[in-house]
Amino acid sequence: MSDQREPRDDAATDGSTDLPGGDADAGTAGSSASSASARPTGKRAARRTRDPDSADGTAGSGKTTAGKSVATASQVPGRQRAEAAPKQNIFARLRRFLREVVAELRKVIWPNRKQMVTYTAVVLVFVTFMVAYISGLDLAFIRGVQWLFG
Repeated sequence: MSDQREPRDDAATDGSTDLPGGDADAGTAGSSASSASARPTGKRAARRTRDPDSADGTAGSGKTTAGKSVATASQVPGRQRAEAAPKQNIFARLRRFLREVVAELRKVIWPNRKQMVTYTAVVLVFVTFMVAYISGLDLAFIRGVQWLFG
């Protein structure tokens, strides 16, 4: 799979221009600088191949997350886990959850109309094939059981 996205079909016709940060819609009304920098670019982050702390070039033994070394409380001497914050009100937790859901949905790269039509057609063809295949097996087993016990 390629690390770069293919250009969208409707990107050239919407009148937007590409900005140096790689975000075509960062200058539109209603978007702030902080939300524009938080939007995904559609490219994968570079992965680290070795731990910078190891001088011999071997891979590090610590956990890595998106190319960053992560130390847990059990790995760092003298550090203990922070105590859990007291539980919030159920409505506050629900509101926070919904805010996080909306934030994650904004990060999704949604398919355009052409991709949606293609994906829908592929799914319908596959489902039709599987229904025919399972129906054929069902009829074959029915006739086999009728012939055997019949």
